[in-house]
Amino acid sequence: MYTDVIKASELIKADPLFGQTSFDNHEQVVFCHDKDTGLKAIIGIHNTVLGPALGGTRMWNYTNEWEALNDVLRLSRGMTYKSAISGLNLGGGKAVIIGDAKADKTPAMMKRFGEFIHSLSGKYITAEDVGTTTPDMDIIRDVTPYVTGISESRGGSGNPSPVTAYGVYMGMKAAAMHRFGTDSLAGKSVLVQGTGHVGETLISYLTKEDAKVYVTDINEERMQLMVTTYGAIPFTGDDIYSADVDIYAPCALGATINDDTIQKLKVKVIAGAANNQLANEATHGRILMERGIHYAPDFLINAGGIINVYSEIAGYDKAEALKKTENIYNTTLEIFNLAELNNITTQQAAMSIAQKRIDERKKETAK
Repeated sequence: MYTDVIKASELIKADPLFGQTSFDNHEQVVFCHDKDTGLKAIIGIHNTVLGPALGGTRMWNYTNEWEALNDVLRLSRGMTYKSAISGLNLGGGKAVIIGDAKADKTPAMMKRFGEFIHSLSGKYITAEDVGTTTPDMDIIRDVTPYVTGISESRGGSGNPSPVTAYGVYMGMKAAAMHRFGTDSLAGKSVLVQGTGHVGETLISYLTKEDAKVYVTDINEERMQLMVTTYGAIPFTGDDIYSADVDIYAPCALGATINDDTIQKLKVKVIAGAANNQLANEATHGRILMERGIHYAPDFLINAGGIINVYSEIAGYDKAEALKKTENIYNTTLEIFNLAELNNITTQQAAMSIAQKRIDERKKETAK
C-alpha cells in the first residue's frame, strides 16, 4: 500500500465534520463529482496564509468515502507545515480521486478534474502523487494553469520523486549526524519499507554510500528489482518493526509508528518519505523521544518534491531546487538541537518553527 489512510472504523462519523481531529481548521473542502467520467474527488485546502495551497492529487481505491475524506484532510494539513518549514510561499492543500488508477483513470476523467481545479481560481494548485503521473498533469494543464510537475518539454519540472528522495537522504544523514556523531551512512544498516519511485532513488543513494540496505515491499517484483539493480537485501524476518537495524525508512504506508509497533522498534533513527508516519503525533512522538529514537519529521525531510514543483511557480531552475532541497540537512539538525534544548519532541520542534512562520505572516497581512 502507498497511502496514509486511517481505517474508517477509527473515525467518529457521528461527530460533525468540523469536529473531526483531521479537519483542523481547514479553510475549504471541495467535493467534485462527474457522472459521465466517473470522477469522484475531494480537494482539501487547509491554509493559504503563506500563499496558494499546493499539493498533489492522489488516486486510490479507498474502502469508503470517509476513508478518502480523512486521508485528504490529513495530507493537506501536512502540506501546510511542509511548505512553511521549507520557507516556501505556499499554503497547504491536497486532492484525492476515489478509484483504481490502473482500471478507472481516463484522460477524460483527468481533464474534468482539471476543470474543477480551474474553478477554484488558483486557490489550489495540484501536482502528481500516488496514482497520478506527469502525463496526467499534462492533461490537467490543457484546461488550467493551476498545476505543477508537468513535463519538462512543456516547461515543467517533471517527476518530483528523485528530488523528494534526495531530501529524505539529506534528512537521514542529518539524523545520523546527531545520533551517531557522523553523517556517514557507510556500514549502517537501513531498512527501506516501500520501493516506489522515491524509495528506489533513496536505495540508490544509500547503496552508493555503502550502507547495508534491506528492502521490503508488498510488490515482490519491485523488491527483487532492488536486489538485482542495487544489491539490496530482501528482508525475510517475520516482523519488520522488530528488525535489528540502525535506521528505519518508511517510504510507503503512513501511520506505521502506532500503538502496535512502537514498542517493538529496535532502530536508532527513523527517517523516511512516507507522509504522516506517526499515527498520533503527540503520543508517539513523545514515546520515540523517551526511547532515544531519533525521528526526522516526515513533513520536513520529504519536502524535496514540493520544493521541486514550486520552482515552476517561483521561476528558479533545477540546480536551485536541488540546493534548496539540500538545505533540509541543516534544518533537520536545527530541529534536533531545538528539541534537545527544550526537551520536546522533534515533531513539536518542527511544528513550532512552521507555525511561527505562518503566524508572523498573518500578523504582517493584518497590519
